[in-house]
Amino acid sequence: MTAPVFLVGPAALDGGPGLVTLDGPEGRHAVSVRRLQPGEEVVLTDGAGRGAYGVVAAARGKDELDVEVREVRAEEEPAPRITVVQALPKGDRGELAVETMTEAGVDAVVPWAAGRCVTQWRGERGAKSLAKWRSAAREAAKQSRRLRFPEVGDLVSTRQLCELLRTADFAGVLHEEGSLPLATAALPAAGSLVLVVGPEGGVAPEELAAFAEAGAAPYRLGPTVLRTSTAGVAAVSLLQTCTQRWS
Repeated sequence: MTAPVFLVGPAALDGGPGLVTLDGPEGRHAVSVRRLQPGEEVVLTDGAGRGAYGVVAAARGKDELDVEVREVRAEEEPAPRITVVQALPKGDRGELAVETMTEAGVDAVVPWAAGRCVTQWRGERGAKSLAKWRSAAREAAKQSRRLRFPEVGDLVSTRQLCELLRTADFAGVLHEEGSLPLATAALPAAGSLVLVVGPEGGVAPEELAAFAEAGAAPYRLGPTVLRTSTAGVAAVSLLQTCTQRWS
C-alpha cells in the first residue's frame, strides 16, 4: 500500500529534511485512528503540490506524531486545469459528487445555484453545506494520495457562472440533447477547461442560451443519462484521458 497522506501547514515543509511534528486533528487521526508506529512511511502535504516523504519516528500521547522527513518534493500543477461547475443536488449527493471528482483528479469545483435546483443554500445552512463540500474534497484528496487538493469555490449564480465561462479556454455544458460528444471536443493542451453539470431537473432553456452566449456549447457523454452526482466524475475521467493527463 502507498503511504497515508496528512495535511500540514506550509511552514512545516519549509525546513527540508528533518524532524516534523504532526499534531492537532491530523496528529490525532494518525496516532489514535491509524495507530501508526515507528518505521512506517507517511507523506505530509500542504495541499498545494508539495509533499514531505518520511517515516514515523515516534508517537506521543493521543495526538502527536514525530516524522523524520527524508525528502521534500514539489509537484507541477497539471495542465490543462479542469474545473467542474456542479449544480446543487438533493441531500448528500453533492458531497458524493465532490468526493468522486476529487478521486478522479478534478482541480476545482464550483457550486452553482441553478434555476431548477431543489436544494437552496441560504444563510447558515448554506455555509454548513459549503463546509461539507470542502471537507469532502479534503478527505478524498488525502484518501487518493493527492499532493494538490482541489479548490471548492463559493456558490455562484447563473450570471456569475457566465463570467467564469467567458474566461475559460474551453467551456461546455453536459446535456443529454447535446449534438456533440464530449469525447470528440477540441481541447486545449494548456489553460483552463470548465464543464457545467446541471441539476436533477436539467439545465433550463434560458440557462443554455446564456451559456451559449458565453461560449459554452452543450455536449453529451454517451447514450445514457447520468445522475447529477455521477456525471461530473464521468466527465473528469474522460477529460483526463482526452487531454493526456492520464497518459
